[in-house]
Amino acid sequence: MPTVHSSPYLQMDNPAIMSLLRPTPGEKHRKSSSGGLLRMFKLFPMLTSGCKMVALLGRPKKPLLKDSATTGTIFGYRKGRVCLAIQDDPHCVPMFVIELPMLTSLLQKEMASDIVRIALESETKTHKKKLLEEFVWAVYCNGREVGYSIRRKQLSDDELHVMQLLRGVSMGAGVLPSPNDKETVTSDGELTYMGARFEKVVGSKDSEALYMINPDGAPGPELSIFFVRAR
Repeated sequence: MPTVHSSPYLQMDNPAIMSLLRPTPGEKHRKSSSGGLLRMFKLFPMLTSGCKMVALLGRPKKPLLKDSATTGTIFGYRKGRVCLAIQDDPHCVPMFVIELPMLTSLLQKEMASDIVRIALESETKTHKKKLLEEFVWAVYCNGREVGYSIRRKQLSDDELHVMQLLRGVSMGAGVLPSPNDKETVTSDGELTYMGARFEKVVGSKDSEALYMINPDGAPGPELSIFFVRAR
């Protein structure tokens, strides 16, 4: 598998993706102190085993997010592949689940750049399905192709376990117990997760993007996920 650490701008020349890209204010001068959730995800190697941060953000006095925001969860064993789940409602079954062709540890390293752009491109040209109903996707991370993935028709036991543990949780990051022995560390390493709310932007029936909403008020999106279908 090729190394994925690269520039967020490398090969991001797909017209559909370019139309969805947002210029981040002061992007050239961004510092690594931004984005509470991404900071926490990058700190996983230094976290104490067994810690749970479902209530990481506490209880704000007033709502930080719109009710219409989409929930996205990135999770996986440290030595295994990372999964992405998207939900309109964190209390409901995900409408989109896919195992990305990259290791969780590699994605955590990629997040050291503070700007992470994941693009999923479907080459299907029938347009008989809604965009997120497509099955086969080419996956890019920060402009570099990392492989192909197939959307889940049904959740695996591990994925169902994570969704059950995080039911109703719309943001947070931490380490979860494994589904088999209820312990934190397995032969595949710790089962880590990061959940956040995303603003959904629809470009057309063949393109849409999710921009992570930073709860600590940091300027601009740090994690963006793009879905594009060939025309």
